[in-house]
Amino acid sequence: MTKTVVAERYGGPEVLAIHDIPLPAVGPGQVVVDVRAAGANPVDYKLYSGQMGDDPHALPMPVGMEAAGIVVEAPARAEGYTGPLKIGDVVIVTNIRGAYADKVVADAADVGHKPATLTFEEAAGLLLTGGTAWHLLTETKVGTDDTVLIHGAGGGVGLMAVQLAVARGARVIGTASAARHDQLRHHGAEPVEYGPGLADRVRALGTPIDVALDLVGTDEALDTSVELVADRTRIATIVGFARAGELGIAALSEADGGQAIRDASRPELIKLAAAGQLRVTVDKMFGLAEAADAHRYLQSGHARGKVVLVP
Repeated sequence: MTKTVVAERYGGPEVLAIHDIPLPAVGPGQVVVDVRAAGANPVDYKLYSGQMGDDPHALPMPVGMEAAGIVVEAPARAEGYTGPLKIGDVVIVTNIRGAYADKVVADAADVGHKPATLTFEEAAGLLLTGGTAWHLLTETKVGTDDTVLIHGAGGGVGLMAVQLAVARGARVIGTASAARHDQLRHHGAEPVEYGPGLADRVRALGTPIDVALDLVGTDEALDTSVELVADRTRIATIVGFARAGELGIAALSEADGGQAIRDASRPELIKLAAAGQLRVTVDKMFGLAEAADAHRYLQSGHARGKVVLVP
């Protein structure tokens, strides 16, 4: 048996509960991981809210898509995305359902070795936000000498996008509340406060904007992006889908090849983390029994980094 957080019905965080459920049978090419930390992401609560479908057969719905832990069962020649896996390996797991648990079964292909530079809690928050940020920078072709405007730079994906763009040699300007400006400077970005007059404040920094990444979906972010960036193929959003077609900008998700790009980024993200070029900021940690509180905190918009559950 494994203790797992599930959504007992569709709704808000109040539908979450811990169930003791049988560990799924371990199939060929799968490993069992003893979870030490699980990353919480907005997609987790979107799935059980009903806004992405409300199939009653999916209930009770195991929650969570990424975790870090230790391999406790592995077949011979199990191959992860960073090399062979064996019992005792310290790993990161992604692309699973039910990461909020004390044990998970995962395809070996979705398991990679945790860099020693990251704690379990940090590692559990690396790959979903990192893969999304990688997708954004890949689609907009961010490179050396580009100036990149990142809306929502202080959030989980935003902090990853800042670091990855800096690692590519870009100049990064990030929008955030004043309380998060020091954090952005620490990661190499030039912060600007969002709100009326944003485009003028960005222009005052003296460099034309080559790329804009929208992580918040507000009209201000979208309108400022198209005002400042001449080439709309270099503007991308992960939330402003309703206006993306109208504005002629890219709306990025896991669909249409996006998941393949994000999956391919995993070993590269781990290499950058191992080299100290990519850090995960853990804002708050919660126990499994506090999953509802963790999701309420995520929904508040006040998180200054990753929210992590610890079994």
